[in-house]
Amino acid sequence: MDRDRILMGVVGRPHGVRGLVRVHSYATVPEDLTAYGTLTDDRGQVWTLRWRGDGIAELRDAAGQAVASREAAQALVNRRLYIARASLPEPDQDEFYFADLIGLAVHEQGGNALGTVLVVHDYGAGVSLEIGGEGRASLILPFTQACFPVIDIAAGRIEVVLPDEVEVQGDLSPEAGEVSPVVGEAS
Repeated sequence: MDRDRILMGVVGRPHGVRGLVRVHSYATVPEDLTAYGTLTDDRGQVWTLRWRGDGIAELRDAAGQAVASREAAQALVNRRLYIARASLPEPDQDEFYFADLIGLAVHEQGGNALGTVLVVHDYGAGVSLEIGGEGRASLILPFTQACFPVIDIAAGRIEVVLPDEVEVQGDLSPEAGEVSPVVGEAS
């Protein structure tokens, strides 16, 4: 994992026919993505970004040439945009960059090793960590203080409290006399 760069955005689908793209910004304030200056993509190309609307941006390459067509914008979809870690402030105590979590050892509070952090997932409804290791199935847990009460970046260790699980048994199909899974359906 490249610890010298921090993922700050991802290029989404084109907007219109003149080369504008949707950009998902990971900055605390999404519009601040432009404040970092140049961005580098996962292929090493350098870009500057200028917002043209809510989540809509114009991208320019290192030579200052704007992406000018829908086809060129389509070729950039899912391109990850990074900044140099040195451009960001050091996180406060009890704060960290998600990139710092990847690879950390994860242990239950009782001491049992669960593996390492493989991926940090953020789909907008809350962050979760995917944990796995040799010969173990992956485990995905919500990234909350209740599940992860101890995160020690310097020691390279995370402690986890596994949530209680609820096991549903029996046939839950409508034919089995259960409530219909369709919301709002009159019975």
